[in-house]
Amino acid sequence: MPQIDQLSDVAYSQLFWLLLVLAAVYFGIGKAMLPRIQSTVAARDSQIAGDLAAAQSARDSADRIEEAYRARMDESRAEALKLAAAAKAASAKDMEARVQASNSETAEKVGAAEARIRGSAEQALAEIDRVAAEAARQMVERLAGIPVGEDEAVAAVKAVRADG
Repeated sequence: MPQIDQLSDVAYSQLFWLLLVLAAVYFGIGKAMLPRIQSTVAARDSQIAGDLAAAQSARDSADRIEEAYRARMDESRAEALKLAAAAKAASAKDMEARVQASNSETAEKVGAAEARIRGSAEQALAEIDRVAAEAARQMVERLAGIPVGEDEAVAAVKAVRADG
């Protein structure tokens, strides 16, 4: 068969052209495209490394800012507690002064009321003594028929009250 006889001549020719095309592709990709790809990958790697470094720097900065914020918040809380304690103390002092003023005013009113009560009680006792002396004088005059002076009746009532 004539096709099979030509196979050796055609096969070597096709093999030659195949090797030539593969060599051209290899050198074309290896020498022209591969350095561009490698430079792109290297640029991308350096960009990623730079971005990671910038992110770490931003994170460190944020941590420092947060620490400063927390310190200011702690200082503000301490200051607020001091102000609240001072206000509480001032309020307590003011309330104590008001209570003392009220207590002294109440004590004065109680003292005046006690004085009025003592005066009223002494008046009532004096009135009771006078009424008792008058009753005793009248009873002695009616029962015994002896006239008794008012001074004697008062002295007798005071003596009986002092004994009892």
